[in-house]
Amino acid sequence: MIEVTNLVRRYGPHVAVDQANFKIEKGEIVGFLGPNGAGKSTTMNILTGYLSPTEGTVRIDGQDILEYPTEIKRKIGYLPENPPLYVDMTVREYLSFAGEIKGIPSKEKKEKMNRIMETVGIQDVSKRLIKNLSKGYRQRVGLAQALIGDPQILVLDEPTAGLDPKQILEIRDLIRDLGKDRTIILSSHILPEVSAVCKRVLIINRGRIVADDSPENLAKRILGGTHILLRIDATEAAVSGVLGKISTIKKLEFRECQEPGAVELLAEAVEDAGESEDKGPDIRRDIFRALAAADIPILMMRSLDMSLEEIFLNLTTSETAGSKETAATGEDK
Repeated sequence: MIEVTNLVRRYGPHVAVDQANFKIEKGEIVGFLGPNGAGKSTTMNILTGYLSPTEGTVRIDGQDILEYPTEIKRKIGYLPENPPLYVDMTVREYLSFAGEIKGIPSKEKKEKMNRIMETVGIQDVSKRLIKNLSKGYRQRVGLAQALIGDPQILVLDEPTAGLDPKQILEIRDLIRDLGKDRTIILSSHILPEVSAVCKRVLIINRGRIVADDSPENLAKRILGGTHILLRIDATEAAVSGVLGKISTIKKLEFRECQEPGAVELLAEAVEDAGESEDKGPDIRRDIFRALAAADIPILMMRSLDMSLEEIFLNLTTSETAGSKETAATGEDK
């Protein structure tokens, strides 16, 4: 659905986007993340046709965005961080105006407006002035504007900015529903929100794509494999004697344990010890079987994962973030 190849955008001597490459398939909800000044907004503005690339190509549904700008803009709905609302209009007047701009025939517009207002839950406020609506309803009106014309692609920039927790959950659920038959690019500084909605993330830093994968796979690559945190009802010597014989375990690291009579440790898997490259190494079964055979109780066992915040900071705050690009994206640059 979206194919970006060697995308470059310069502002004079400054390179805002530097050789960006990625693909997004139909039906994907992809998180697009980056620190301030990383090139995220520039990239989204190019995808929506607001800016032209200096170099490279952007194809939407197989069409070059420079060759077919009008056709492509009809396929894209855009919700910027600050929705372009005319607050002295009613909701219905505003959506009618947006429909006219997008070229929706008059005989179809009313039916489309009613359907979209029902989808985003604003039917009850359709006759109210936008300036009298809450922040949550204004965001919904902005999203309704993006949906006018039934776009195949939605680009959402900070869609839950300024909302309360209940409103955030409602917008999240709505985005999931919209993603069932649309391609969605979601940009947000609220990283738990991205984790809750997106199965794949793109991270841009200093104009370059430094990560493109699921949060789980990115965590495994940064950590260097599967890490299992354990609390076991036994002595350190007994645990070492059993787990030290497991060929799929690379290292055991014992930690301070607050529970009397127990030990806590981190077990790291050797590389390529898992069932498949996609799943990565998984040593939980080996650990369980070995300890069960030795009649040693497991009090706690869980994978040590990195949060999306930790992944983001790891890839965007280091001076050598660019050198991590190959490891994070799995590609040779």
